[in-house]
Amino acid sequence: MTKRKRRSTASSERWTSDTLAELGMSVTKQRIVIGVGSAVALIASALVLTFVVNMIGAGDVPPARAGAGSLGGIRPAEYQAWRSLKQFAPIAYRKADAQPLTPKELFGARTVTAGKITLRRVGFHLDPGCREAVWGADLVEELSKAGCTQIARGLYTSADGAYVAQYAMLNLADVTAADGLVEQLKALHLGGWVLPIESAKAKFTGYTESSGQAMGHYVGLVWIGRTDGAEPGPGDDFVTLGLAVREVERAIYKRVVAVAGVPTITVKPAPGEETAQPAEPAPADASSSPSASPSPASQ
Repeated sequence: MTKRKRRSTASSERWTSDTLAELGMSVTKQRIVIGVGSAVALIASALVLTFVVNMIGAGDVPPARAGAGSLGGIRPAEYQAWRSLKQFAPIAYRKADAQPLTPKELFGARTVTAGKITLRRVGFHLDPGCREAVWGADLVEELSKAGCTQIARGLYTSADGAYVAQYAMLNLADVTAADGLVEQLKALHLGGWVLPIESAKAKFTGYTESSGQAMGHYVGLVWIGRTDGAEPGPGDDFVTLGLAVREVERAIYKRVVAVAGVPTITVKPAPGEETAQPAEPAPADASSSPSASPSPASQ
């Protein structure tokens, strides 16, 4: 544990000394940049580890399987669920994170990458309501009970056209509703699911897999598959495929930091800036306090 801390601190100091200070950033701005980056990276690392471990162990419990929906809707053949982790406690309630989701913060990047898989965004859509983005009466009813106000969807395909992935982010009332929905979808997905974005560049067909992750008052639904509809073979890395599209979740990590704040980090003053400064100068009044939280929609 000690070695990891030393490496992390050294890396941050080199970055600050060689880059941020030379760019003329003040100590306050450096704290924000380094602090947000470190906090987001920490949350991301913890969640990736949890996701991979759960995926590896998922073979012990056969997931529910399904074909086409009873009403003709497209749905995944497999679904797995994860409740919210403690890292998302700061955004357990929407009232603490009231700013609506935006397409830019979620799908602003043209590509997302994990390992050797890079996915290119081919479409996105933000529904101000929720019933327009899903099919299945039971699912519509549960979303209403959960206080769903938004569903943002992004569609991706791999460079070689072999894979398709969609990420849907649901904005619910609180973590209780989010945890409940991901669990209920174990049965609900058999008769209802999120609608796929229509695109000539990628579409879902045949066998697909999905997962639901509660993150505070949000639910993220990952949907992946081969574009030819075949089940994954030895050469298909669906774990990495899922991790790639989950890069969308970094927007939620940033919201956690925006609500919880950033840690106090020692940084090097920019050239010409006084080196002897109080660690935390007291503001003259509330209006003069520097903001330590980036805008939720920033990228």
